[in-house]
Amino acid sequence: MPDEGAPHAATWMAFGASAAIWGGKLLPVARDNLATIAKTIAAYERVNMLVREEDREIAARLCGPSVSLVIRPVDDIWMRDTGPVFVKDPSGQLGAVGFNFNGWGNKQRHALDAGVAEYVARAATAAFIKARLVLEGGGIEVDGEGTAIITESCVLNPNRNPDVSKEQCEAELSRLLGLEKIIWLPGIAGKDITDGHTDFYARFASPGVVVAGLEQDTSSFDHAVTKRHLEILRGAVDAKGRRLEVVMLQGPSTVRPKHGSKDFAAGYINFYVCNGAVITPEFGDATADGNARDKLRDLYPDREIIQLNIDGIAAGGGGIHCTTQQQPR
Repeated sequence: MPDEGAPHAATWMAFGASAAIWGGKLLPVARDNLATIAKTIAAYERVNMLVREEDREIAARLCGPSVSLVIRPVDDIWMRDTGPVFVKDPSGQLGAVGFNFNGWGNKQRHALDAGVAEYVARAATAAFIKARLVLEGGGIEVDGEGTAIITESCVLNPNRNPDVSKEQCEAELSRLLGLEKIIWLPGIAGKDITDGHTDFYARFASPGVVVAGLEQDTSSFDHAVTKRHLEILRGAVDAKGRRLEVVMLQGPSTVRPKHGSKDFAAGYINFYVCNGAVITPEFGDATADGNARDKLRDLYPDREIIQLNIDGIAAGGGGIHCTTQQQPR
């Protein structure tokens, strides 16, 4: 599995927000946010957006001509989790792993989204590879050199992989993704729909360098979890024997009140790296937003850092990375 920062052929997204899941108030905001993300990425690389036939007109109006619409029924917007995880074989041939999406442990309807991985694989002319595990792309973070960071709360959860041991998970993920070393973070189950995806906690900025979040609010369930994650990462070595350099990225102290909710996903770790740019959120906390921008600028000196207001999507519990899936060049 290549690193996200390796060159892309395209980004895949899904214009799948519905009133049934998002509610009438949040739906137009989420759609606007999705379109903004897509148009921003489309300035750097091709964006393929899955969209229901009945939503084609509004998707075309919001996304404009730079985004390629692909008619395909979907349940929701989270392409990181429903789409395939793209891999390459030693000759450079493209494969696409389907991780048997089950609605994050049957928490949400997903009959249509369960078929998205295979559909996207075929559309990308990649060999479809069916995994023996249930997992989502947001639960996997790799450096492209054989190291992964994965949360136990997600992949070892009985709502996905009952009676599967950590050793069995490691063997299957190594087979599928070419991994030599998995750094396990505990995560936390049952607090959000994903059961603690890696891509809200820690990301590889480059081999040997990890960006990790810290929840500052001591009353939050994530405070102790993120502290523990930082301890584990600072003590870890990667597949090449390098001790990780860990860059801490604190979340905002405040967010804009309009869409703030208990499910509001206010963190900077869920950014997306595309060709030539890093697309990252801002939450209206000038100090924290500026700090995140500056640190990402240091980590990605050859890319533009673009901050977007994605409050509608954050109110739905997700972020920019959750809505995207990269297809390697």
